[in-house]
Formats: sequence, C-alpha cells, structure tokens
Amino acid sequence: MFDRLTRLKFKGDGIIWMVFFFLCIVSVLEVYSASSALTYKADNYWKPVVYHSSLILVGVAFMVLTMNVKCKYFKLVTPFALLFSLLMLVAVLMMGQSTNGAQRWIGLFGIQFQPSELAKGAVILAEAQILSAMQTVDGADRRAFKYIMYVSLPIIFLIGMENLSTAALLFLTVIIMMFIGRVPKVQLGRLMGVLAMIGVFVVAMVWMIGDEEDAKPQDNKELAMTEQTTEEESANVFAKAYNKVFHRASTWKARIMDFIDNKELRPEDVDLEGKGAQKAHASIAIATSNVVGKGPGNSVERDFLSQAFSDFIYAIIIEEMGVWGAAGVCLLYIILLFRTASIANRCANVFPALLIMGVALLLTTQAMFNMCVAVGLAPVTGQPLPLISKGGTSTIVNCVYIGVILSVSYTAKRKDELTEPKPRRVAA
Repeated sequence: MFDRLTRLKFKGDGIIWMVFFFLCIVSVLEVYSASSALTYKADNYWKPVVYHSSLILVGVAFMVLTMNVKCKYFKLVTPFALLFSLLMLVAVLMMGQSTNGAQRWIGLFGIQFQPSELAKGAVILAEAQILSAMQTVDGADRRAFKYIMYVSLPIIFLIGMENLSTAALLFLTVIIMMFIGRVPKVQLGRLMGVLAMIGVFVVAMVWMIGDEEDAKPQDNKELAMTEQTTEEESANVFAKAYNKVFHRASTWKARIMDFIDNKELRPEDVDLEGKGAQKAHASIAIATSNVVGKGPGNSVERDFLSQAFSDFIYAIIIEEMGVWGAAGVCLLYIILLFRTASIANRCANVFPALLIMGVALLLTTQAMFNMCVAVGLAPVTGQPLPLISKGGTSTIVNCVYIGVILSVSYTAKRKDELTEPKPRRVAA
C-alpha cells in the first residue's frame, strides 16, 4: 500500500503548483494569526492551526489522487455526483445542523460537511459534459441551454434556500460557462432578462417579509422565530413551506440595508459590539494597516472579528501584510484563472477545457466576492476565501478542484499533438 502511494507522481502545470503552494503558505500563516478567539476557547495555542494544517494535508492527498486520474474518467462521475448532491441538499434542509439561522451542514458517517460544496462541482461537471457533447460548427446546439437549466436550476434553488450568495455565484459561473461554450447569445439575453425580473421580485418579497430588527446575530432571534411555531402552523403545509423558503428574509434585508446605507459615521457613533460589528472591525483593520501592514501575527482586530479566520480573513491579511501583500494574494487568484485559461486553450477536446474553466471560475469569483465584502464593496455574506480561509469541506473540495486542473494539464490531449507529423519509418 505504501509503495503504491510513493509511486504517485506530482504531475501537472508548474505555475498552478506554485500558486497553490503560495496560497497554502498564506493560509497557514493567516489562520494561525486570526484564530485568537478559537485559541482562547480551546485554551490551546496550536490546536486551531494544527487542525487547519491537517485539513490542508488531507486536501493535498485528495488533490494528488485526483490529478492522477485521466480527465476522460471525470465524465463517469457526473450522474452519481448529481444524484448524491440532490439527495444531500434535500437532507440538509430537512435535518441539517443550523448555525446562525442557516442549515448548511449535515453529518455523514461521523463527518460534518456542506453538501453545497460538492453540488457546485457536480453542476460544473454536468454543464461541461452537456456543452462538449452538443458543440457544432456554429456553436452549441440550442437544446444545450434547456438541458443545462434542467440540471442546474434544481440544485441552485436548493442551495439558495439556505445560502443565497453561494447559489448566486454558482449561477454566475454557469452563465459564464455557457458564454464560453458558445450558447446562442439570444438565449443568454433572454435568460438575463428573466433573471432581472426574478431579482426584482425576490428583492420586493424580502423587503415586504423581512424585518431588519429580527436579523441581529447576537440574540439569534431569527432562529428562535423559526423554531417557535404554533401547532396550527405545524399542521399547515403551506405555512411550513413558507417559513422554510423565507425564514432568512430578515437576514438578507438587513445585509442589503446595511450595504445601501453606507453613510460616513463618526467613530463614537459606530457600534463595535452590535449589528454591523464585523464590517466595522474589518474597516478598522484596513484603515490601521498604514499601507505597509503591521507584520505577520500583529493583527489587533482579529480579537474582535468573530469570523477573522474565515469570512473576513482578507481584512486581517491587509492589516498584517499591507496593501502590497493583499494585492499579491489577489494576483495569485488572477494568475490561477489566466493560467487555467491558457491550459484550456491548448486542449484538443472541449470537455476538459470547459471543466477546468468552470472550476477556475468557481474559485476566482468566490475569492473576488470575499475580497469585495472585506473592503466594503459588497454586502456581507458567508463566503470564505478559497484555499485560505479556515474550513472543513471547502478546504478539501477546493484542493480537489486544483487536482482537476492539474490532471487536465497533464493528461488531456493537446492541439499541437494532433498537428505534429508522425515520424516516418526508415527502411532497413
């Protein structure tokens, strides 16, 4: 068994390897620095970073296994991944673990994980397979759009019931992949029009139903509201479905209102302990970085940000590493996207090219959105910084995504291989 593992080769594109290596180094350093709250609770200075480093090592093991799988075999996983994702997403809505009013985790064989992380990969796999199978000389067949909607919309809807930002980013990735896959622009234009109308309707419903005062995280009023239902409501199927779909409307409304009402406040008017505390402390972390940063491990705001090691880790990176360090981290994701595009452009077949572009778009769009939240350019959500934030399922799954890119860079047929003349045999 050990001999087999040692024979696994570290293959694939060198630049992708370097980007992954630097992201892991930044992750370990910043999670170690930002986990002061976890350190205090655990009464163990090393426990959070040791746990996170162990997850990264597990993720690297899965990445190495994935990169040694030929890209053509990824197609075989698609139907099983879709079925498993649908079952797990339904299960998490029915009996998932609730945190801050959102049910996103479920236990399987003693392991807690987020089904949405697996579901994102399943949607990308399915879409890449549909687009590649239905390519014509003039672009994708018009029926491809319909099949992609059939596959992706149910999963996106189930994810959106508890994690609207993840569903929105996944749908954005699906749309960009359809554009890359040459789906007719008329169909994409109609989709954008329909999405605009749905967006207006959803915002209107959130505005009417949501109560900004009920979204305060410190007293968990939102969770209590969903749990304290009367016997009448429990017997009413419509009421149960209504509460399930709209129980996070108050949270969404509060976040939108907080983002829109971005007026300048005096320091004495800022509530550093109540609603909006995370955003306020993130702003302080950025403002006190003084461009050059305070140095690794010297963050002050990590002690006040409840999600310093996850959702707002980019603010801690700016505070400690300064503007140049933050720009370097952003540049790593940009290099990942453009290098993946270069690898995709060399592929002779459509499926591997679309697959790795979808994976790279998933990682980079989430990373850019997380950074925008940290610097106040987007409403606060629960999106971690891929491959850097402390996490469980997301860390391992993101490593698998990198393994997929490395596998395609090593095993997929290249265009130059199809055009190179075969060497002639010399007669003896």
